Amino acid sequence: MASIIFTDCPMMLRPFHLKGRNGAFLPRSCVVKLSLPTTASGRGCTLSIRSSSPPSAIVIDGKAEAKKIRDEIKTEVSRMKESIGVVPGLAVILVGENEESATYVRNKKKACDSVGIQSFELLLPEYSSEEEVLKSVSGFNNDPCVHGILVQLPLPSHMDEQNILNAVRIEKDVDGFNPLNIGRLAMRGREPLFVPCTPKGCIELLHRYNIGIKGKRAVVIGRSNIVGMPAALLLQREDATVSIIHSRTNNPEEITRQADILISAVGKPNMVRGSWIKPGAVIIDVGIKRVEDPSAPHGYRLVGDVCYEEACRVASAITPVPAGVGPMTIAMLLSNTLTSAKRIHNFFQ
Repeated sequence: MASIIFTDCPMMLRPFHLKGRNGAFLPRSCVVKLSLPTTASGRGCTLSIRSSSPPSAIVIDGKAEAKKIRDEIKTEVSRMKESIGVVPGLAVILVGENEESATYVRNKKKACDSVGIQSFELLLPEYSSEEEVLKSVSGFNNDPCVHGILVQLPLPSHMDEQNILNAVRIEKDVDGFNPLNIGRLAMRGREPLFVPCTPKGCIELLHRYNIGIKGKRAVVIGRSNIVGMPAALLLQREDATVSIIHSRTNNPEEITRQADILISAVGKPNMVRGSWIKPGAVIIDVGIKRVEDPSAPHGYRLVGDVCYEEACRVASAITPVPAGVGPMTIAMLLSNTLTSAKRIHNFFQ
């Protein structure tokens, strides 16, 4: 909000708020000085018109919320161990030497350790056959110490990704990628055993920030099986009216501007500009990419699908990149693993 400050003026005048055209408050960059005529005392009167900063979006802190969830999981894991002597176990299969995938696996192991979940890692070389990977999945399927199985994507090009993912027992499909889990998610009156971790984390953030979904217009950018499609299904389950934008959509900006809630998951840096966003919308940015930045310590910085600086001036709430959706994805993986262990051992005390 703008205000007027009087200096060197003998008159007792109160500061007041100044509005611009159409009732809009002047932005921070608008600072004006006015000189009034000389008073009887011979002293001039100067008015400085200063404005405060424009409204900025609430930052939806995924890192902080994920920490709270991990603390809750740690308590439950400890209680389960003390009560029935069972420790939830998560197995991760990594094929090849993809640097980003290896980083994700290390982060997942670290997260498991932090809450007391036992982690099992199987690292296979790039040239491994599909049959070898399927044999590894079968071994974890039959291991009573393993309650969740995650096959790190992407897999080498010579492997049938769906064939391998479908080999994971649905009771241990903590990634939520089994067609039966997705099918149940899509059907009214049916409940999946597990919901994919990233879209589940998106909805959890909306809940934890008390952002209403029912009756809202929601737009999802991206239709991948991992994020976009299940995110749209989850929003539908929450009684939102949902539109999906994809590579063949005409006028994506126009559709996006209708969104009360926007979830973007396409991995195109700064694609969504401030002009695409409806004033007051809530933005969940799933995308994360490196862009060159010589001023950054490593020569790059991480950005999302949404131009954060522009969106902050329009949206009512937004997730940052990083420290937004990413930490929630891992927290939901730990949550699904705990749920699996409880279900398998009928521990619902």
